Amino acid sequence: MMKENQQKMVRPFGLRDKLGYMFGDFGNDFTFVLSSSFLLKFYTDVMGVSAGVVGIIMMLARFVDAFTDVAMGRICDRSRVTPVGKFKPWIRRMCGPVAIASFLIYQSSLADMPMAFKIGYLLVTYILWGSIFYTAVNIPYGSMASAISAEPGDRQSLSTYRSMGATLAGLVIGAGVPLVAYDKIDGNAVLNGGRFTIVAGIFSIMAVVCYLLCYALTTERVLPERNDEVEKNNSVRVMFRNAGKNRALLSIIAASIVMLLAQLTMQSMANYVFPNYYGSPEAQIISTFMMVIGMIGAAAVAKPLASRYGKAEISVVANLLAVAVCILLYFYRPENVWVYVLIQAASWFGLGVFTMVSWALITDVIDYSEIKNGVREDGSVYALYSFARKLGQAAAAGLTGFLLDSIGYSAETAFDTEVLDGIFDISTLVPALGFGLLAGILWFWYPLHKKQVENNVEVLRKKHERE
Repeated sequence: MMKENQQKMVRPFGLRDKLGYMFGDFGNDFTFVLSSSFLLKFYTDVMGVSAGVVGIIMMLARFVDAFTDVAMGRICDRSRVTPVGKFKPWIRRMCGPVAIASFLIYQSSLADMPMAFKIGYLLVTYILWGSIFYTAVNIPYGSMASAISAEPGDRQSLSTYRSMGATLAGLVIGAGVPLVAYDKIDGNAVLNGGRFTIVAGIFSIMAVVCYLLCYALTTERVLPERNDEVEKNNSVRVMFRNAGKNRALLSIIAASIVMLLAQLTMQSMANYVFPNYYGSPEAQIISTFMMVIGMIGAAAVAKPLASRYGKAEISVVANLLAVAVCILLYFYRPENVWVYVLIQAASWFGLGVFTMVSWALITDVIDYSEIKNGVREDGSVYALYSFARKLGQAAAAGLTGFLLDSIGYSAETAFDTEVLDGIFDISTLVPALGFGLLAGILWFWYPLHKKQVENNVEVLRKKHERE
């Protein structure tokens, strides 16, 4: 149950909020994209840990997230409203710890330590970063979108700007790391561990700056009314029971998992396709810029197309385009790296359309849940969604690690012909599968298509007018 904050005059929603929210995901992805794109590469090539072991560790951490994500969501829902809002204080509190924990993961000076130590160190630092500190800042940040504005159009703008923040972080990381962290040894591109550690430290500092800009620029306007009776009866058990009956939430969770399976596999395998298969880390930089161009194109068309046809509807079409591109690459197998980069850019546009509307989709789910359950649970619903995204991240890392092991990849075999062919197969077929499943889920399972969303917005508007 929500009400507009009438206790004091606040400035209207505008560009300042959108930029502030963009900086929030900019900060998030300085550590999240670094992990999803380069952690596997760093630990296989620099630390000498098996790709399968790294994938298992990333999946094990998700069992911890099952508790920490839900706990943080409940903490957010039950937090007191401060003068700056309910969610913003967590961003200021946790931005430092999450940045420090991320930097600790990538310590190349430990490469000569015993293998058991390196595996244990990765397990501890990765859980510290992802399951504790990242959770403690990301769930309040994601939940904050529905507190910044109650208007669907404003929320779509926040979703677009959030996605652009993630895209900018991906650009800086995707272009910056190959630019400075590779050496040419015997004609092969090899990751330099010491320089990568320095880069990871710089990204951590930039993450803190972005988080503080998010805190300074955004305003929470929509505050929850406290209902002690509802909260007393709304235990974690009840929350999971409600979630199990919530078709919209279950389907968007499944969609998030397969989307990240496709996206993060593409990003992670780029670290093997370009320097290993094509022998051109420089092309990875251009590919990152093409990704950004695709995302910008998606941002330009996402809001008007979503307003006319619906967010889920346009996402289905866009992801079918991405499937077609990945299958084309698999069969065509371009010998020229620049042809590969140009064709792959179309898949980034397809993924970008869904990315631009994805955060607005979860606010639609929060509205739907309020209608079904009679209580507004921004933090709890977002926590379940965040947990699903981490499952997707772990599934991508685990599957990628397993498949790299299955083709015999190691630092010693990284440039063998059979291994290189396997790298290309993984980089195209796994994303094609993920994009296809995503389109199917959104069309056949996810219930909040355009007419239903408009009806839900009207139902909640009338409900809040009566309160």
